[in-house]
Amino acid sequence: MATIKIGDRVIGEDNPAFIIAEIGINHNGSIYRAKKMIDICKEADVDVVKFQMRDLDELYRKGVFENTFAEDLSLQYTLSLLKKFQLSTEDFEELAEYAREKGLIFMCTPWDKESVDNLEGIGVPAYKIASADMTNLDLLDYVISKDKPMIISTGMSTEEEIEKTVQFLKAREANFALLHCNSTYPAPFKDINLRFMTELEKYDVPVGYSGHERGIAISGAAVAMGATIIERHFTLDRTMEGPDHAASLEPSGLNKLVRNIRAIELAMGTNHRWLSQGERLNRENLGKSLVAANNIAKGQEIKKEDIVVKSPGKGLSPQKINELIGVKAHRNIQADDYFQEDDLKPNFKIKKNYNFNNKWGLVVRYHDIDNIIEASNPDLLEFHFSYSDIEHDYKLDQYDSELVVHAPELWGNDLLLNLCAIDEKERKKSVENLQKTIDLTNKLKTHFTNDKPKIVIHVGGFTMDDFIEENERKEYYERLKKSLSEVDSTGVELLPENMPPYPWLFGGQRYHNIFLDPKEIREFCEDTGYRICYDLSHAKLACNDLGISLEDYTRIIKPYISHLHISDAAGLDGEGLQIGDGEVDFEKVLNILSDINYTFVPEIWQGHKFNGKGFWKALKKLESLNI
Repeated sequence: MATIKIGDRVIGEDNPAFIIAEIGINHNGSIYRAKKMIDICKEADVDVVKFQMRDLDELYRKGVFENTFAEDLSLQYTLSLLKKFQLSTEDFEELAEYAREKGLIFMCTPWDKESVDNLEGIGVPAYKIASADMTNLDLLDYVISKDKPMIISTGMSTEEEIEKTVQFLKAREANFALLHCNSTYPAPFKDINLRFMTELEKYDVPVGYSGHERGIAISGAAVAMGATIIERHFTLDRTMEGPDHAASLEPSGLNKLVRNIRAIELAMGTNHRWLSQGERLNRENLGKSLVAANNIAKGQEIKKEDIVVKSPGKGLSPQKINELIGVKAHRNIQADDYFQEDDLKPNFKIKKNYNFNNKWGLVVRYHDIDNIIEASNPDLLEFHFSYSDIEHDYKLDQYDSELVVHAPELWGNDLLLNLCAIDEKERKKSVENLQKTIDLTNKLKTHFTNDKPKIVIHVGGFTMDDFIEENERKEYYERLKKSLSEVDSTGVELLPENMPPYPWLFGGQRYHNIFLDPKEIREFCEDTGYRICYDLSHAKLACNDLGISLEDYTRIIKPYISHLHISDAAGLDGEGLQIGDGEVDFEKVLNILSDINYTFVPEIWQGHKFNGKGFWKALKKLESLNI
């Protein structure tokens, strides 16, 4: 479906809904009130504040104002309020500038040609055409001549009239969108007929919804049905004098509207199903596995009575019980051991040596390092420490590999590493814990080949309920710089890692605020001289949230990459997927990095299970990409 662009916003399918707060004449003639409404719209995070402009002398027949008593009562009421609430062109100029200063798009509905000319002088980026003028071909033709996008409401018009206007617009190659609308104030739910939006889609233009109903539920439903634009009237008080206040949202309603729309957009997802990280955790914790009911000797045929189903879900899925029955065991299996995928297909082989252009490694813990070394020859080993590991004195052999350390994120007493914490006590404790990691790394490096090990750190910057504003993010970065200046990093290289937008911490989803935007990461690296650990999975999730390409993200931070975590990703929180199971185009991304040196590890979620099978599968796939 076609798109239109207003300001920096692309409007159409696969883009966030374009949210218009229609102030209209609900300012009741007060520029002070209008500015207050703009402030509230900014806080609500709408895209557009929209007003209405009329030249009453051009718009109405002369006799209407000279003898209003000859008109119907409803028109008398409307005319008196329009005169009473009229703002000057200079007022609109001031409001347009005020909205731009707030970072909002200023739009206005012209009800006549004179108003179009005035708005051209103000410099609006697009025009909104009221339902009352959808059939006004003369006005439409005049607006088309200004060569700007139009959003046209279709209330009060028949299907035949809509068809005729669309043909008129397309014949003149107009750039426009259509809004389904019921022009009653407030509109009864039974009359709204949201399904007509699907009929408007046949015109291959962006389709949205302009609502005048009570509440916000219908607008949310419109978004779920594919509306790319939502327009709602906004007022400070629904009891104020004027024709539109009763059908308008008050500030709390406007905030809820925007919040709900963005939540619905997140929830819509795609037509493909990936397990989120939270689901994968719960699948393991709450799910079940096929487990050996008794000892099974190598070569013995596995029978139904040899199998039971037990929790947790760390082994072979119970769904595969019939595939397992009749298979000959290729290993000795102890009673209560998990059956594994390898028990079905025991053909997977681990390579001793891999052919990569860059140094590669594997994620290890203290207890499995020797098994990894025995199976293959990694150039480096990346230790993923728990906070309890930091306190133990482990005995290590000498290894012909480099050392990389991933600092613990979770410490004792439910404390997360947060080097940019607002609470000073929490920040200082995080500095202390990072120093412990540095000290241990310097102690361990004598067992490895590199003099200056890399330490990957999740620097913090998460919040519980929502993202923070840009000015607050700057303060977070400043506290991070302060924290890093307070640690003694002699003998190691600290590598902050880019983060996903919705991390899972303590079993729940949070909001990450820094090391998310590639331009902010670049600025931090330029200011401080730090390099980074580039997590491709995290980056893809951030790109999906920010609406940018992973290739562009990669180019921006490329000069500062020292180490890679490689796994696939999908959606907004599907991280750590096996290579090829998500949305990352590895060939494109890795080609961008082909002229720089870096170290890397595959970081597949639960890749260590079953003797590291997930890691070995990833390495096999990566080897074919000439990394």
